[in-house]
Amino acid sequence: MGCVYIPIRETMEEVRVSFDQLPRDASDIIDILRAEQAPLDIWLIIAREYFKRGKVAQFRQILEDGCSPEIEEHCASMTYERVAILNALGAYYTYLARTETKKKEKDQYMVEATNYYNRASRVDVSQHSTWVGKGQLLLMKGDIEQAYGTFTMMETDDKEHDEQDPYVPALLGKACVEFNRGRYSVSLELYKRALRVNPYCPGAVRLGIGYCRYKLGQLEKARAAFERVLQLDPENVEALVALGIMDLQANDAVGIRRGMERMQHAFEIYPYSPQALNYLANHFFFTGQHFLVEQLTETALAVTNHGPTKAHSFYNLARSYHSKEDYEKAGRLYMASVKEINNPQEFVLPYYGLGQVQLKSGEFTSALYNFEKVLEVSPEDCETLKAVGHIYAQQQQFDKAKSVLKKVTKINPHDPQAFLDLAELVMSSDARAALDAYKTACNIFRKAAGNVPLELLNNIGVLQFERGEFELAEQTFKEALGTDVWVALMDNQKYIDACADMCHIKDVQIFDHLEEEGLPIDIVWSKVSILFNLGRVFEELHKTQKAILLYRLILFKYPEYVDAFLRLAAIAKARNDIQLSIELVGEALKVKEKCPNALSMLGNLELKNDEWVKAKETFRAASEAAGRNDSYASLCLGNWNYFAALRNEKRSSKLEATHLEKAKELFLNVLNKNNANLYAANGVGLVLAEKGQFDAAKDVFSQVQEASIGTTHAQMPDAWMNFGHVNFAQGSFEDAVHMYEHCMRKFYYNTEAHILLYLARSHYEAEQWQDCRKALLRAIHLAPSNYTFRFNLGVVMQKFSTSTINKSRKNVDEARLMVSELENAIRVFSLLSAASNLQLHTFDKKKIDTHLGYCKHIIETAKIHRKAAESEDKMNKERAKLAHEAAVAKEAARKAEEEEKLQLQKRKLQEDLRRMKQNDEHLRRVKEQWKSDSGSSKRKDRMRSEDDEGGHEEKRRRKGGKRRGKEKNMASHYETEEMEVDRMGYHEEMEEEETNISYEEQPNKNVDRDDKGRTRDYDGDAQDLLAAAGLEDSDVDDDVADVPSTAARLRRGWSESDEEEPAALPESSPFGENSTEPNGSGGGAGDDNDKNNGEVDDDEN
Repeated sequence: MGCVYIPIRETMEEVRVSFDQLPRDASDIIDILRAEQAPLDIWLIIAREYFKRGKVAQFRQILEDGCSPEIEEHCASMTYERVAILNALGAYYTYLARTETKKKEKDQYMVEATNYYNRASRVDVSQHSTWVGKGQLLLMKGDIEQAYGTFTMMETDDKEHDEQDPYVPALLGKACVEFNRGRYSVSLELYKRALRVNPYCPGAVRLGIGYCRYKLGQLEKARAAFERVLQLDPENVEALVALGIMDLQANDAVGIRRGMERMQHAFEIYPYSPQALNYLANHFFFTGQHFLVEQLTETALAVTNHGPTKAHSFYNLARSYHSKEDYEKAGRLYMASVKEINNPQEFVLPYYGLGQVQLKSGEFTSALYNFEKVLEVSPEDCETLKAVGHIYAQQQQFDKAKSVLKKVTKINPHDPQAFLDLAELVMSSDARAALDAYKTACNIFRKAAGNVPLELLNNIGVLQFERGEFELAEQTFKEALGTDVWVALMDNQKYIDACADMCHIKDVQIFDHLEEEGLPIDIVWSKVSILFNLGRVFEELHKTQKAILLYRLILFKYPEYVDAFLRLAAIAKARNDIQLSIELVGEALKVKEKCPNALSMLGNLELKNDEWVKAKETFRAASEAAGRNDSYASLCLGNWNYFAALRNEKRSSKLEATHLEKAKELFLNVLNKNNANLYAANGVGLVLAEKGQFDAAKDVFSQVQEASIGTTHAQMPDAWMNFGHVNFAQGSFEDAVHMYEHCMRKFYYNTEAHILLYLARSHYEAEQWQDCRKALLRAIHLAPSNYTFRFNLGVVMQKFSTSTINKSRKNVDEARLMVSELENAIRVFSLLSAASNLQLHTFDKKKIDTHLGYCKHIIETAKIHRKAAESEDKMNKERAKLAHEAAVAKEAARKAEEEEKLQLQKRKLQEDLRRMKQNDEHLRRVKEQWKSDSGSSKRKDRMRSEDDEGGHEEKRRRKGGKRRGKEKNMASHYETEEMEVDRMGYHEEMEEEETNISYEEQPNKNVDRDDKGRTRDYDGDAQDLLAAAGLEDSDVDDDVADVPSTAARLRRGWSESDEEEPAALPESSPFGENSTEPNGSGGGAGDDNDKNNGEVDDDEN
């Protein structure tokens, strides 16, 4: 328990004042302090104790009285105490300005604080506490630079007075300024410096260190700093809030629970902390306690003037109203939050919320602007990108929307909603891409949870149905339906047959029987559309009985399902049961009297039933029920006017023109509302064609064809048929045939009987009788009960026979076919005549009998023509047979002659080959003989040359021959050269004999051709080569006029091989001394022998 002693003036006594017993009225204490002229420090102590106890008025009263002029005059020498009191009042008004939210009062408090600080400066300008207070006030005002100058001035003053340590409040002020500047590292160093100067600073000083660490991303060190603050000051609200924010950012259950406990603790300590209030409001928003959210955020807005903090408060409050669908108030609060933000980087969530509200209210441009602000901060935020894509789609910028949604699917390929949005966007333009996107979303759902939404499977099935993939659509719808009662119905043929009877459509006994057997018929509403779509698939797959069963099942459980009645009516209409179809449409109208679809269908049925007036009234009722802007009702009225113009009875040109103009007007009105309506465009083309404007009609039909190719929603076979009709009307029968065939192939799989009738008519007009007949036979096969096709077939066969009879020349096949066709025509007309008695068709029996009589009349003439054609054909065949036999005999003779020539050539070739083989064998024996005799002949010639050396040398000089006694290398050179020459002659002769065999030249003529084809003489060439090599034999020149070459000698050897073989070569043979063996292996051996012999001779001599 504290107290203070007030000294009594002019005595040694003191008045003891206990802090716990301070009077409620501060005037008593002030009177004592004035009376005793107490020191100013006692005034300050007592005022501070009042402030600690929350008695702010008493605190202010004491300080204001302590700085009054009379007190200041009495205590003029107490400079420090006077400054302290003035600074305390300045700090007090600074605190009031910080907590005040009203601008007027806030400004007033700041003015009061400024006045007190200025008075303190006038008392003593060097007091640091005054400058600290001024710096704090400037920071609160947002004057960062002036505040920094104030704190720097204090630090400069410390240096001038040679103080060892700087003034800690100046360091803390500069650190705060640097933090607000965003220079967190500099601010951190200043805070650390302040702690080094005074380690016993209050714990709140470490808050700055924690904030700097947090901004620098040093989260663990920041947490340690905040925890240190709590160790020093367990009730520090800012530290609790900071740690709570860090725990919440951990984004796990434990962290969130710990963070909210810290926020709650901070709120209990000080219920006016705006950060704690905002985070508590955020927590209660997710728990759905919007009342608490509004209270907390309104309190936070009342106690703070900090822009980012107010932005969070406005955002929390706006989000609460947004969740309650109060979009107007939410939009205003989001806008207020945005206005408190200087940069979207600081807090971007209000821009996203504002964009959502504006998107909801249809303000697409403003919403797009705010979402783009979000993308500037987070360019790959998928939710924002999907919102932007939706806005582009609403603004008809489909390419941009498609690009944005594709970007979303690339950023997050596991987001099924992105693929669903993309599929919905491209469904109208690219069904294939939409189907792929739906399938991708379906696979994502299967991998994530295993359960695929029914709506997604239904959409996939519908797209497959529209693309004509009926089997796949059936599988998809069955997957969506799962195992239910319909499975038992589909698997039991008994139920299918029982429901197939259209006449007892209201009979529900079969379903009652199923429930009695313990099979409950419980169809949830979400699967009714899928069941209906499955029935449509069964219709397209020609499983009509199953479709009827599903429609009746739907009507049993949901009798108000109008579409099921209409589909049953459509089935009855397809079966040509018009009356039953009208009854079923009537049942639908009982459920929904003004159903436009039912009324339009009823009008079409009445039109088909030739009830023109009723049909017109029904179409008008459908138009009124759907609204005047309904396109289908207008089209039905246009069709009515078109068909009314073409009616056979009471047809007049004026009435026809009136109806056509009205039809055209209705069709054009539909086109003006929707220029992509193909049915209206087709109707305009029909009207133009009926008016004879064929070129314009063809242009319209061409445009309809091109437009229908790119879409799966509208198949327009009528455009192709109408185009064919126009071609037919213009006489372009081939073009008409092409168009009809293309239409049947593209839309009806070549199974539409009426188009076959159009095709047959085109062939008929083009006088292509057989093609016409084939088309009619195909039509009869498809519709055997249609007697129109049979009558037309009989007419075509009759026409073909008549035209064939009138031909001047016809072959036997045509004649036989003519008679056959007439017989078939007689049978057809006989059948039609018999059927007319049974009233199975509406043809005039007299007309049929006329055709029948004409066919019977001309068949006799046709038989005569056939007989004449057969006789002529028989004679032509006999003449052709004789001509053929003669040609065959001539051809056989020619072939025999050619065969004989071929055999002669073959035998001659074999004889030549045999002779060549004999010559080759003879040459081989000669070569072996040469090898065996070459050594002995050389020795004999050498001995003979030694004995007759003188004579031979003289003879050689007289003849100009060369001597043997040259250098060994020169002899070896000539021997090699001679060998090569002989070898060349040999090979060239062999090639000539093998490749250029001429049966006309003589076998002993030694001629060949050079590289350019010129003939050359081997005998002369060989002799010239020998002379050039210095191997010319003068003895031979004397005895023989012409020396044969190597090839010539070989030829003589071949020709003489049959008579005898020489025992030895003559002495004058040119192979005697200077030649080598023909195989090329004897050149080196010959030189070695000569050398050895020479050495032996020298040794012997």
